[in-house]
Amino acid sequence: MENFQHLKIIISLYTNDDDNDDFLKGQTMSMMYKIIADALESQGLLDSHPQDYLNFYCLGRRELAASPEESLCNDNSALGMAQKHRRFMIYVHSKGMVVDDEYVVIGSANINQRSMEGSRDTEIAMGAYQPHHTSAGDHGAPPRGQVYGYRMSLWAEHLGGRAEEWFRRPESEECVRRVNAAAEENWRAYVSPDETTRGHLMRYPVKVDRDGGVGPLPGHECFPDVGGKVLGGQSSLPDALTT
Repeated sequence: MENFQHLKIIISLYTNDDDNDDFLKGQTMSMMYKIIADALESQGLLDSHPQDYLNFYCLGRRELAASPEESLCNDNSALGMAQKHRRFMIYVHSKGMVVDDEYVVIGSANINQRSMEGSRDTEIAMGAYQPHHTSAGDHGAPPRGQVYGYRMSLWAEHLGGRAEEWFRRPESEECVRRVNAAAEENWRAYVSPDETTRGHLMRYPVKVDRDGGVGPLPGHECFPDVGGKVLGGQSSLPDALTT
C-alpha cells in the first residue's frame, strides 16, 4: 500500500485500582480505532484492518526462578501472586515519541497541549532533530541519523536483544506484522506458567474488530495476578464530580 504509515503506542498495562480509568482508556482506544475504520471504509479499503495502522502495547517481564526459594508472601494478594509467578509489569512514566526516524520528543510532560504549551504543568520535555537527517534533506531517503539510531536501540532492547534487518523500515507492512508477532509471543509467555519472555514489548490485551470496536482479549478479560478488568467499568458518579 502506498504511503503506508503506522502508529505504535506504549502504555502501562495497568495504573491503579480505578476501574473507571481503565474504562476511559478502552473508550479512547475504541474512538481512535473507529476513526481509522471509518476512513478505511470511505476509501474502499475493505481488506484492511484498523490494526494495520494503529497498535497499543505494554511492557512486562516474566522470568523463572534460578532455584527454588521461599516466597516472602504466601497468600493470594497481588504481591504474593507476583512473587509466585515472577511476572511483573514495567511501569511507563516517561513520555517519548519518535516520528519518522527524524524527530524525537523526550521528557516527563504528557504529549498533549496542556502539558507541553509551557505555562500550565510543572513538567519538562525536549524535542530534537538533525537538519541533515530528514526525509527532505536526504532527498526522500529514510533518515539514518541519531534519532534513527535511538529508535533502533530501543527496539533491540525491548524486542529481544538484537537489531533485526526489518527494524530498518518501521513503516513497512512486514515490520508491522513482525513487531506484532513478537509482541504477541511476549504476551503469551508473560501469562504462561512456565515460560520466560524474550523481550519486554507485549501486545495490550484487547481484541479489535474490523469496525473499530474494542473488547477484552478472549481468555484474558482480567489483569493477571492483580485482578481487575482490562477494560474496567464505568463509574456511577457523574463526570463532573470526577474530572
